[in-house]
Amino acid sequence: MLGWSQGSWVGIDDWAERMHPDDRDRVVNFCVEQSKAGIDHEADCRALKADGTYMWIRDVVHVVRNSVGDAEALIGFMFDISERKQNEEKLLRLQRELEELSYQDGLTGVANRRLLDSVLESEWASARRAGLPLSFIMLDIDCFKQYNDHYGHLVGDDCLRRVAHILGSSLLRPRDLLARFGGEEFALVLPETDLEAARQVAERCRAAISDAAIAHRASDVSHLVTASMGVATAKPADGGTPASLVEQADRRLYRAKQNGRDRIVGE
Repeated sequence: MLGWSQGSWVGIDDWAERMHPDDRDRVVNFCVEQSKAGIDHEADCRALKADGTYMWIRDVVHVVRNSVGDAEALIGFMFDISERKQNEEKLLRLQRELEELSYQDGLTGVANRRLLDSVLESEWASARRAGLPLSFIMLDIDCFKQYNDHYGHLVGDDCLRRVAHILGSSLLRPRDLLARFGGEEFALVLPETDLEAARQVAERCRAAISDAAIAHRASDVSHLVTASMGVATAKPADGGTPASLVEQADRRLYRAKQNGRDRIVGE
């Protein structure tokens, strides 16, 4: 099966040395321990073939006992499990892809509400331990219902994708998170960011949307797509909850819209 001559298998070292280095310690230690205890066992590993490649095998060991029950020999069997391992790895890849999709907004490709809630909880706990601020931006595309009514929902979907891309390009740090909150609303989680810095991020996002010059002839605010934002900052070590931070940003977003839209309210 592995291509080695029968005479090349002399002792346990030949068995051990023909395992992949990443598997060797785990498998050898386990098998030796089980063998000394007189217990039948099995282990999966990558075995070296005579041509220098590796294949997945299952090593099954049976303990042979004498008439009084003492272990006197070991009989080992090797089975080719390469195809099964390939199928397992394919299944794991599919599971990872499904998990990633479960945290992704299907339309825009950014994080969805499920991932937003999870990250916000995690960053809140981290900020509480470190005594650092955590900021949250709630963003709403102005007059988006009118946009859909005027241009149609397919064009509206494309607008959402473009705005999501613009916002994502405006974030400069790996830990910053952009998520679709729902409908035409987006949210940004900014760890270790005070209110002034968060307002600067919001202004950068607002300017980037303006620079994109996406036409919006049905808007009450401008002939281009604009956005209103509410910015809130909390210091979790002082108390509160992630929900209270979101609520504060939402109230400020409401004020931004009430005050004429295309603006940022951060206090």
